Amino acid sequence: MNERNTMSRRRAISGLGAGLVGFATSGSLAAEGTSERQSSNGEQVEIQSPITKYPKPPFKKQSQPWPGLASKMDPRPDHGEQSYKGSGRLTGRKALITGGDSGMGRAAAIAFAREGADVAISYYPTEEPDAQEVVTLIKAAGRKAVPLPGDIREEAFCQKLVGDAVSGLGGLDILVSNAGRQQTHASVLDISTEQFDWTMKTNIYAPFWIIKAALPHMPPGSVIIGTTSEQAYNPSPDLYDYAQTKAATMNYVKSLAKQLAPKGVRVNGVAPGPIWTPLQVSGGATQEKIEAFGGQTPFGRPGQPAELASVYVQLAANDASYATGQIYGSSGGSGQP
Repeated sequence: MNERNTMSRRRAISGLGAGLVGFATSGSLAAEGTSERQSSNGEQVEIQSPITKYPKPPFKKQSQPWPGLASKMDPRPDHGEQSYKGSGRLTGRKALITGGDSGMGRAAAIAFAREGADVAISYYPTEEPDAQEVVTLIKAAGRKAVPLPGDIREEAFCQKLVGDAVSGLGGLDILVSNAGRQQTHASVLDISTEQFDWTMKTNIYAPFWIIKAALPHMPPGSVIIGTTSEQAYNPSPDLYDYAQTKAATMNYVKSLAKQLAPKGVRVNGVAPGPIWTPLQVSGGATQEKIEAFGGQTPFGRPGQPAELASVYVQLAANDASYATGQIYGSSGGSGQP
């Protein structure tokens, strides 16, 4: 190789190195906020960094009586009220969502309606203010909204809930079992039998009763989605009872999926990490945890319910027809089962 070729090769390598440095630098700068790109048709597309997209800790210490209201949280959670755009993926579908007033249930309700589904939501009676906001959003999307307040710890109500949903919607082909109770206790010695029973009735018995009542109404092609948690596989020491129920949820999803596959009914689960919902401020976390909530994740912040909406839509949609018995995670980089 002559001297001229050697120099040219060095310049090329040097130029490539500078280009890679420039690429890395631009990538790190982009991670700091929002950038815009131009699509092939000339349209400006906004790209947001997941690191800075939503608030980070420290958060204001706050508490509410159980079960809490999203409308009174600071900052208020984002359920996709302004951001979620539908594309007709669930046109004509009929969905029942427990815990549909706030959190992931609310995000799913908004997304389902904007994707073309009619939606019934169940919620605890004291959550009526949040529930009415969801009803307004569902109707604004041009879909039917069926609000169903009550206590899912009661088998009779769970059976009535399904019956009223089927009647109000004119059928049922999507069931999202999302409602849950979470209370923090430093020691197992602090949990009374009554409190333990409350958690089990809400998180385990209620899905059992509701699924039993719903299945006779669900034709082939229907979907059941359970909300589990990172607590199912990485439990916190202060969530002894709650973590058990989420492990049970993950397992019933896998078991029921095998049982119902021959009937053409799919069963899947969503496993969130730390998500900013009333579950935390109504006894689900200590004030110290709330202040630093989500800061331990690689993104350095908690997730927002809106960031899981598309996961529920994907699992409910017909084009996910080969997915059953799966647990879909969204935990800000903290890992999965």
